[in-house]
Amino acid sequence: MRTLRSLYTTAAAASMLAVALPASAQQLSIATGGTGGVYYPIGGGFAEMINNHIEGAQATAEVTGASVENMGLIMRGDADLALALADTVYQAYNGTDDFEGRQVENIRALASVYPNAVQLVTLAESDIETIADLAGKRVSVGAPGSGTELNARALLEANGISYEDFTPQRLNFNETADAIRDGDIDAGFWSVGPPTSSILNLAATRDIRLISLSDEEVANAQAEEEVFAPYELAAGMYDGMDEAVQTIGIPNVLVVNSEMDEELAYQLTQLLFENTDELIAVHPAANDTTVKFTMDSTPVPLHPGALRYFEEVGAEIPDRLRP
Repeated sequence: MRTLRSLYTTAAAASMLAVALPASAQQLSIATGGTGGVYYPIGGGFAEMINNHIEGAQATAEVTGASVENMGLIMRGDADLALALADTVYQAYNGTDDFEGRQVENIRALASVYPNAVQLVTLAESDIETIADLAGKRVSVGAPGSGTELNARALLEANGISYEDFTPQRLNFNETADAIRDGDIDAGFWSVGPPTSSILNLAATRDIRLISLSDEEVANAQAEEEVFAPYELAAGMYDGMDEAVQTIGIPNVLVVNSEMDEELAYQLTQLLFENTDELIAVHPAANDTTVKFTMDSTPVPLHPGALRYFEEVGAEIPDRLRP
């Protein structure tokens, strides 16, 4: 947990960041995800920080289909910044898996903001106890073009489960929660920073259970995706969740186009790390927004403007993050 900085430090950072930007950078679009996840509030919070601290810049958070769609928006220049899961960013940058034949070489990172947790939810009365029990069930694997679906499919396939074994539904977070509540599906995947509002709302109306992964299932997933890491959902995170749940986590990366103005990229990175408390106030997931997390978790090279900031603060920058 990060400690809050003093008002003096925050005010000093705000004063330092109140500088004019190039005319081309005045209107900034931040591609996020659906309103029931964490991308949208995090993106909205960062947009407000930009509006408050960077003179002449106006930013807006845009609702999107999340990670996969966001890579295309950055590639085409239809968004200035985007949040996306590390595995999606890595695949897009290298032209592998779902991005085979459509490599997105112009992606650069500003930071890794927080880790997602893959959360598999069902009703407490369900007979689903493990991922193997999804066989023959109706399961939401996430919205089309979302990192949730990429994560769910990778996790399942690494453990010998394919879409042919159950009936996949491609629903966003709010739709998944509603469908579980109404009995239209049996279970649903979320890949999102916990706790997330759509699961909180579902748990307030129905008794739910989160499905824990075995050590073997976690190891199989890590062998499938290098960016996966063991992650524990704390007991009490959602109503009725009496015990901790083991799952996997994936970093979320704030990315831009490589053509972004270097000074703008520098100031955006500086703003993020020197006013992080403002983002924590929007969502607790931002407690993980640290320089160390970025150095450890970012899967693609940094933008030169971000690199300049990290060099100035004395970060140990891995060679893989240098363009």
